Amino acid sequence: QAQLVESGGGLVQAGGCLRLSCAASGSIFSFNTMGWYRQAPGKQRELVASITSESTTDLADSVKGRFSISRDNAKNTVYLQMGSLIPEDTAVYYCNTKPVLRVNDRDYWGKGTLVTVSS
Repeated sequence: QAQLVESGGGLVQAGGCLRLSCAASGSIFSFNTMGWYRQAPGKQRELVASITSESTTDLADSVKGRFSISRDNAKNTVYLQMGSLIPEDTAVYYCNTKPVLRVNDRDYWGKGTLVTVSS
C-alpha cells in the first residue's frame, strides 16, 4: 500500500530554519528518485528539490543555497533542510516520487506539512 507521511512543518520567522521529514513505504522509496514539492496559496504545486537513489540532488533556483535534500535508504525517509527562510517559502510541502506517483490512474499525494514563514 502506498504511503507518504510528511512532518516537521510549522510557523517560523523569516531567516529561520526547519527540517522536514517524509516517511515513505518501501515500495515507493526503493530505487526511486524522491522529491519535495510545495504549493503556495493560489499557486500551482512546484518541485523544489529532488534526490536520486544514488543521492544525486537537484534544487530549484528559488531555493539553491538555502535548502538541501537528503535521504536515509535504511529508514525509507527523505529530508528537506530549509534555511534562510523567507515569507515566499510559505506553502504546504509534499514529498513524492519524481515523476509523481500514480495509483489507480490518479496522482497520489500525502497530506503534506504546512510551513508558514512570518516576516
